[in-house]
Amino acid sequence: MIAPISVRIGTAVRMTGIGRSKLYELIRQGAIDVVKIGSATLIPVASLHRLLERNRR
Repeated sequence: MIAPISVRIGTAVRMTGIGRSKLYELIRQGAIDVVKIGSATLIPVASLHRLLERNRR
C-alpha cells in the first residue's frame, strides 16, 4: 500500500483527532499547510506531522 502524501480535510480530522473547526482555525493561522487543486483542499501529511511535533509535551 502506498502512503498518501496529502489528505482531504475529513481525513485530516480523523487522522489527528482535531475537530473540523479547530483544523480550519489552524489553517487560517498558517499552522497547517494546504494545497488547493481545483475545488479540492488537500493537506500535506508532513504538515500534520510537523503540527503534532511542535505541540508535543
